[in-house]
Amino acid sequence: MHGSYQRFPADLLLAGRRVVLRLRVRRFTCEDVCCGRRTFVEQVAGLTRRHSQRTERLRSVLAEVGLALAGRAGARLADVFGAKVSRNTVLRLVDALPEPPPQVPRVVGVDEYAMRKGCIYGTVLVDVETRRPVDLLPDREAGTVAAWLAERPGIEVVCRDRAPFFAEGARTGAPTAVQVADRLHLWRNLGEAAERCVSRHRSCLRATFSASEPELAAAPAESGSPWPTGHRFADRTRAKHATVHALLAAGHSRRSIQRQLGMTYGTVQRLADAARPEDLFHGQWQNRRTKLDDFKTHLHDRWAEGCTNAWTLWEEIKEHGYTGGYGAVRAYLQPFRTSPTAPAARPPSPRTVTGWILTHPDTLPEGERLKLKSVVAGCPELDALAGHVRTFGQMLTQLQGDQLPQWIKAVRADDLPSLHAFVNGLERDLAAVTAGLTLPWSSGVVEGHVNRIILWNQLCQAADVIRWLTGSAVWPPLEQRPLQPGVDRLHLDSR
Repeated sequence: MHGSYQRFPADLLLAGRRVVLRLRVRRFTCEDVCCGRRTFVEQVAGLTRRHSQRTERLRSVLAEVGLALAGRAGARLADVFGAKVSRNTVLRLVDALPEPPPQVPRVVGVDEYAMRKGCIYGTVLVDVETRRPVDLLPDREAGTVAAWLAERPGIEVVCRDRAPFFAEGARTGAPTAVQVADRLHLWRNLGEAAERCVSRHRSCLRATFSASEPELAAAPAESGSPWPTGHRFADRTRAKHATVHALLAAGHSRRSIQRQLGMTYGTVQRLADAARPEDLFHGQWQNRRTKLDDFKTHLHDRWAEGCTNAWTLWEEIKEHGYTGGYGAVRAYLQPFRTSPTAPAARPPSPRTVTGWILTHPDTLPEGERLKLKSVVAGCPELDALAGHVRTFGQMLTQLQGDQLPQWIKAVRADDLPSLHAFVNGLERDLAAVTAGLTLPWSSGVVEGHVNRIILWNQLCQAADVIRWLTGSAVWPPLEQRPLQPGVDRLHLDSR
């Protein structure tokens, strides 16, 4: 024995009181001259470890807090139960934890993620039962997926999208496993096929929602007043008169109206005293002739014949001696365009109609339900499409995969080429599609992890830009940066 010394490892609170541990431990010397350690200290089993300032139970509690909350939040929570530590200490304790023993998943989900969209793709594999990521592959090749699956013979179910390389990899690497096509991708593919089918019947939509063409408004009778509707001075006076009388009816005083509208008191008083806006039409413009007066009869006759183009009429009266501008003709003809009939309704877009068809009838608003009813009533093909989509949606939500062959047969009996192409794709992957419509497994949890990876990559790219702008050292290129699902959250918190 070389000697002894005292250690004071920090411990958890006991009944809300701080606990002080004082340990006298022995230091020993090694008699082996070849040993690199000259002295070593004894440890109390279950209580201390080398160079540790905390007991094992406090260390384990801080590590669990770090796993749940990461650095900053974990440090704040540790301060509540009397363990003052920094966020970096919490992260170091988590990083020192041993890696959990890998377990071969029984149900695995596989999907691709983009490290750089259009250039670099990888593959994420998730344990669907525990909803935790298992591994990341550097590419999305069928051979890489097959090799990974071949090393784990305990996999029974593979959840995937409809990508052919994942289907080939699962068939090669795990030939006995059941492949399950994701229901979300099936519904999305059906929606795309339905939209193409609706686009082929645009004429039916126009025919259903077309209304009577607006009738041509009759030309107003000529008036000796120089203040017709459409005249800029007349319209301005009418608007001011209506505004002032509306404020008076609401209980505002004339002084209040003057302040609100920015007018003089005399102007407000004149507008308020006039019963009709026509009573204000007087002054130097009264009964004054214009250049257009001699040609108004011609404009009325041509408008009655159906010529409503102001530019054409202007060109015609110029040949008869009119020397005014085009703007005066257009302003004079503007009131003629007022029509008592409503304009023709614009037909909905194919995407809008597809959304109505894909929405459950019980959740579709009443107005849209009536519009969809009028659409399918005027087009037998769209009526058949809506029926097939609802039947497929019932199979998908109620897991009735055994009815898929009858549904395919019914689709082929109708003249729906876009839906036939969708059915051809189902038949090429019929076993996986049937399993997807029968078994409870899906790739929804995998999509969630893909979104997290994409967010992490975007944060890394933003950090690269910031470090480049500040002149700091640049991180490794994104395609060379390893991703570790178990510690990414900790790296994000520390940075």
